[in-house]
Amino acid sequence: MYQFSYADIQTDSVADAKDRERQLLSRSIDMLTAAAAAGAESREAVEALHFTARIWATLLEDLGSGENALPKELRANLISIGMWVLREAEDIRQGRTSDFQGIIEISQIIRDGIQ
Repeated sequence: MYQFSYADIQTDSVADAKDRERQLLSRSIDMLTAAAAAGAESREAVEALHFTARIWATLLEDLGSGENALPKELRANLISIGMWVLREAEDIRQGRTSDFQGIIEISQIIRDGIQ
């Protein structure tokens, strides 16, 4: 298995990082769409919600970092959105709702806004 060195990670371009974020959000959207079709209690839903929660938890950690170069107001807005996504995912997981559409739409908007 290939191990990335710290120097390799540091040389990643911002464009590469943004492309990875778009790819992860696209994968999450695809999984959530399949989960919506299969139902909130399906295996697809469990996997989609877990994957989506991991992505957003990682994004939130990065957004909360003092090293994040995004403007403070944008970071705060994205943190609020991320917390909402995590709450919605938990509501689906707990059976309080079965509506995936909000998470899908917000994820699409965020993905499409990454430039």
